[in-house]
Amino acid sequence: MNNIPPLDLTRQYQQIDSEVSTQVLEILRSGRYIGGAAVSHFEQVFAQYTGTEYSVGCNSGTDALYLALRVLNIGTGDEVITSPFTFIATAEVISLLGAKPVFVDIDPESYNLDVSQLEAAITERTKAIIPVHLFGRPVVMDALMAIAQRHNLPVIEDCAQATGAEWQGQKVGSIGHLGCFSFFPTKNLGACGDGGAITTNNPDLAAQLRMLREHGSKERYIHELIGVNSRLDALQAAILTIKLSHLDQWNEGRSQVAQRYHKLLSPLDTIALPSSPDQGKAVWNQYSIRILAGERDNIRAKLAEQGISTMIYYPIPLHQQPVYQHLNHPPGSFPHSEQVARQILALPMFPELSPSEQERVVDALSAMLPREKNRVAGRL
Repeated sequence: MNNIPPLDLTRQYQQIDSEVSTQVLEILRSGRYIGGAAVSHFEQVFAQYTGTEYSVGCNSGTDALYLALRVLNIGTGDEVITSPFTFIATAEVISLLGAKPVFVDIDPESYNLDVSQLEAAITERTKAIIPVHLFGRPVVMDALMAIAQRHNLPVIEDCAQATGAEWQGQKVGSIGHLGCFSFFPTKNLGACGDGGAITTNNPDLAAQLRMLREHGSKERYIHELIGVNSRLDALQAAILTIKLSHLDQWNEGRSQVAQRYHKLLSPLDTIALPSSPDQGKAVWNQYSIRILAGERDNIRAKLAEQGISTMIYYPIPLHQQPVYQHLNHPPGSFPHSEQVARQILALPMFPELSPSEQERVVDALSAMLPREKNRVAGRL
């Protein structure tokens, strides 16, 4: 019996093999591997896709966040509000600039920052808010933007896992002042290596971003800012342009996989299922359940023995990471984040996952779960 991986990029590649091979060879023969028409074209079509005026390619989602903070002049003594339940890059870039990450607990239904707790975290030192559209589900952006506008705070959307997701008909990355995207291969829109982009409707911010990614220069050997080397290379841009034309189809495939999981898993009363947003569109970068009864790590190990690979995003909330112990957040500071981290389990999720593979996943999981009737009390 074949193993079921958490993600299988080879199945996706088989659909676009000829397109990618043609474009890659064209780039290689051109001799133009950094910048050029391929990068400019991708930036144009990606801006169109996200509904923004400008898109600036860079070399990773982490750099996208870093550059976004840089153009907002975030620095020493500033505070930036974000979620403690996300990949460390979101907070890491805040710290790299000498600012302080200020965490707000998550809403246990969405796994996203709880907007109802946001305003209480704002101080005179707060200089920006970074909502994370985790696992491809959009944050409640209308409420968040209302708070941000009331306090005159810029919003940087962390869209790393959510390319194509929408809130109230708007694509993520077009709602805040800046949108940051990752094109790491595991993302819904993934390159064949690292890559990222920042979107904005502000021409001044876009111009500064382009300078910062090129060593602070817009004219060769004339440096107006202290910048970095964070360019999206032409090969990745060409591949991303091809993949972007398939993205909506792939996202719809993910949605169908999620709906099948919903149907298959709903009879089980000892897990909590992820929910869909009422006013938005999720793109299901992950399908993460919560194990309400039973030993999550033991269940995961037993699934692996049967050839079913799962992932844990994320086992340790950021405020409990060794690097952030100086922030002095004792256990229980962000109870929902801490509880979800103990319970969460990401099942295999990719558009090409077959119904029979999903049935095998659910059958194996079902056999391992205790039969206690605690689903209602713990359901998300």
